[in-house]
Amino acid sequence: MKLVIQRVNHANVKIDSEEVGKINKGLLVLVGVAADDDEKIVEKYFNKLIKLRIFEDENGKTNLSLKDVGGELLLVSQFTLLANCKEGNRPSFIGAGSPDEAKRLYEYMVELGKKSDIHTECGVFGADMKVSLENDGPFTIVLEL
Repeated sequence: MKLVIQRVNHANVKIDSEEVGKINKGLLVLVGVAADDDEKIVEKYFNKLIKLRIFEDENGKTNLSLKDVGGELLLVSQFTLLANCKEGNRPSFIGAGSPDEAKRLYEYMVELGKKSDIHTECGVFGADMKVSLENDGPFTIVLEL
């Protein structure tokens, strides 16, 4: 699994010009599911994600988590995060999860978000999405555990 986490002032995702997910202050997270991922991996990443202290406190230090600031979460599937570009010029996606399993695990992460006390929105797995955001900082982290 690989997550690209962006601290945002606002973000949204559209499909065919129709908005399917929108958040205000919080985290836009691009989610890539690998071939060997399972529910335990998803839980580990989700728990790390919501506990990351990447929001500023009253002293300007990045010391607060998403929960601490009442932030929102927008999860967007993106299998291309698992691209391997080590050989040749054409990316290989052999390390990405199969579409059915990746969808199931992505939707499990969305479910974890919705069951938490964090307002969670999402894109649509496999859809051609347009993602817009205002990155706050900019502050972007690639999470690989």
